[in-house]
Amino acid sequence: MSVLDNFEQWKDFLGDRLHQAQQNGVPQETINELAYEVGEHLSTQVDAKNDEEAILRDLWNAASEEERHALASTMVKLVQNEGTDR
Repeated sequence: MSVLDNFEQWKDFLGDRLHQAQQNGVPQETINELAYEVGEHLSTQVDAKNDEEAILRDLWNAASEEERHALASTMVKLVQNEGTDR
């Protein structure tokens, strides 16, 4: 089973990556920009594996560039307290 198959596992995976980046001193602005790039990639290259991902993709596709940056930043905040080390 892939982490993309289950939204809770996906959030844990993202939370773990976020915590690793923070522990390695990656600036928040860089983290948010990477989240934006991941969102761009997922919206165009990856099929949604569950309802939550489909909703996020639809929101992403309906959003302006500025709104997409806000969505990416919000996703970072969403997974802040997620992960296997929490």
